[in-house]
Amino acid sequence: MAPRPSWQGHLRLSLVSCPVAMYTAVSPGGEVRFNLLHPKTHNRIKMVATDPDLGPVDRADLVKGYEYEKGRYVILTPEEIDSVRLESTRTIDIERFVDAADIDRLYWDNPYFLVPDGKLATDAYTVIRDAMAGAGKIALGRVVMHTRERLMAIEPRDNGLVAYTLRSHDEVRDPAELFDDIPASKADPQMVAIAEKIIEQQEGPFDPSTFKDRYEDALRALIKQKEKGGESKVTVEEPETTNVVDLMEALRKSLGHKPGAPARKPASRKRAS
Repeated sequence: MAPRPSWQGHLRLSLVSCPVAMYTAVSPGGEVRFNLLHPKTHNRIKMVATDPDLGPVDRADLVKGYEYEKGRYVILTPEEIDSVRLESTRTIDIERFVDAADIDRLYWDNPYFLVPDGKLATDAYTVIRDAMAGAGKIALGRVVMHTRERLMAIEPRDNGLVAYTLRSHDEVRDPAELFDDIPASKADPQMVAIAEKIIEQQEGPFDPSTFKDRYEDALRALIKQKEKGGESKVTVEEPETTNVVDLMEALRKSLGHKPGAPARKPASRKRAS
């Protein structure tokens, strides 16, 4: 089944525009999801909307309200909410081009695939895509999604465009709130030199296919055992705990130690006879 677009509208660069559809670029995959059950009947529990004075109520009868004071609300109807329509509700208007390095990675959020919506959109879409690829810049535009206007970063990828929502300035905490408490003293240069050699040994390409969610795998193994009526226990190899007493010695021992390999146990010394 084809995925449903998260948003549909137009992409516009100055006077050039084309219909586009935006699809989420990520999938929850095989994420393990649990349902709440009654411990005796094993019936799935239903969450019932309840008014503290009237008891259970029908969700279709509920309205949306904004709490401006404790216990006091402004009520908005669906029609009133829909009346707040910005141009970015249906159009991503490219406002600026920037270098990718200019966007702090703290601001990057969710990725989407931005594709032409219909055959007639292809010509204008490819013109915008190829012009952006030639410029080597990131396009910035705005779009209204999920009752919020979001800043989007758009870049060419393969035959299409990828759009990322960017967090707003107010959403990103100032690192100084936590980093300012870290002492400004410099580390021992010899220790840093050893740590740099460890980094060199562990360098390699980024391959996300090699990453497996071991926690989810263990959950699935547990579920499979329970399905077959087996023991409800899965043994997962835990990493060896280390209590660093001598940092320099720990760094030296780390040289030549492959990531993911068990730590080498020190050879036992023979007592002199």
